[in-house]
Amino acid sequence: MRQESGRSMIEMIGVLAIMMALTATAVATYNYAMNMQKRSTVNENVTNIVTGVRELLKGYDDFSNIDNSTIFAAMSMSNKNPYGGTYELSVNPSNTRQFIVRINGLSKADCEALTTKAWTDSVGYIASNHKESGATGNCIDGNTNVVSITYGEQ
Repeated sequence: MRQESGRSMIEMIGVLAIMMALTATAVATYNYAMNMQKRSTVNENVTNIVTGVRELLKGYDDFSNIDNSTIFAAMSMSNKNPYGGTYELSVNPSNTRQFIVRINGLSKADCEALTTKAWTDSVGYIASNHKESGATGNCIDGNTNVVSITYGEQ
């Protein structure tokens, strides 16, 4: 009798199971890293937008002159966000000394993450004595969620 060498079907299934587990872990880690990068980019972009608006409109008594296209063009910045949505600027209708930055096109998870993040220079964060995030959002299923953050004077 000859001794056959080779791999059994059980061994091959075991190897495939291990490879699938490693691949699933790698994909999950990659997705997590990409989400964290997008959130970091949004944070940087909002900080740049707020700084730009304040700089561009510092000679005015209020923010009633906010115009999205003019502001983004003056800052040489796109209004597109990493989630495929946009950033929008508007004056707070109840207080023209405040402006609102809106982040559109968010998934429920990203909306919740950005709504609970501490926006340290926002009106809501400062007014709550650093207890609330400063952002608002109605986070539901889908990719149409919006987070709003108000900046300006109290």
